[in-house]
Amino acid sequence: MLNAKRIFAVDLFCGAGGLTYGLERAGIHVKLGIDIDPACAHPIEQNSKATFLQADVATVDHTVIEKAFSGGHVKLLAGCAPCQPFSTYSRAAKQKHGEGAGEKRSEDWRLVEHFGKVIRSTQPDLITMENVAPLAQQPIFQEFLDGLDGYWVDWKIVECHMLGLPQTRKRLVLLASKLGPITIPEFDSPIKTVKSVIGKLPAITAGEQDPTDRLHRASRLSPTNLKRIRHSLPGGTWRDWPNELRSACHAKKTGATYPSVYGRMKWNAPAPTITTQCFGYGNGRFGHPEQDRAISLREAAMLQGFPQKYSFIPDDEPVSFAKVGRLIGNAVPVTLGTVVGKLFIEHVAKHGNGQ
Repeated sequence: MLNAKRIFAVDLFCGAGGLTYGLERAGIHVKLGIDIDPACAHPIEQNSKATFLQADVATVDHTVIEKAFSGGHVKLLAGCAPCQPFSTYSRAAKQKHGEGAGEKRSEDWRLVEHFGKVIRSTQPDLITMENVAPLAQQPIFQEFLDGLDGYWVDWKIVECHMLGLPQTRKRLVLLASKLGPITIPEFDSPIKTVKSVIGKLPAITAGEQDPTDRLHRASRLSPTNLKRIRHSLPGGTWRDWPNELRSACHAKKTGATYPSVYGRMKWNAPAPTITTQCFGYGNGRFGHPEQDRAISLREAAMLQGFPQKYSFIPDDEPVSFAKVGRLIGNAVPVTLGTVVGKLFIEHVAKHGNGQ
């Protein structure tokens, strides 16, 4: 194999394990996943070989991370700090309420700083960071780059559908190495469509659950929303509806700028960006292309690159749309993790121990 030298990884802010699973699928040994959310324990330990540690990255004992690296030839530190301050939703909400100017750095911003502190303390051989694209324009990102003294660094904004992810998700991806120069290539994988990924799942109705997969479950629709989705065309907007089904907000100028709300996906195109609210028909273009319902939790996970059997919660725990939706929407897409893992394996095979 290319990774003759064992790469041991620690995944900070590991979430539901999308990055961990992708790195493992590429051949990297993820030893530890760290997240403050206890809900991440099950998906990490059930689907990967990594151990989960519930801890705040801001206060975690760095010797725990160094111990996890023990025995590996190459140390990889990976992380995706929560990105709410830079999300489109958060920025729109701040503008609506007149916030933003002169605003103090939020605690979520500081998580990027804490990631940098862990790097400087543990001195891994390799680093990867994935985050929302607007982070690149923030001063905190330049501060993070300035702290990577002694590393070769490359970063770019990646269109995830070009990696083979069936989703139009734009992400900032950073790779850094002490071993030698590292470059993120241009990607041009065949585009995967919604149909190619979820087209064969059993049909269900709004509010129904597939008896063989309790995550293949769709949220209920009100009578009005059921009428709306029946008038919605794949790739269309609420403008396809009769006037009597339109909401009062659609008549406002602000409502006109959100045409994808209450939209259906297209079979023969990638999905829109999967969010934590992707199970709700009114939260974006999350209507099923053909069936009169929002996409199910399982469909959302598969559009994030997770395999169909990926376990997010214990078998005896009731399914919560809010909890599982959060785990899925906040996850690093598995496909992106696999691509990054393969790039690191090729890099280590080329540069060896950096000597």
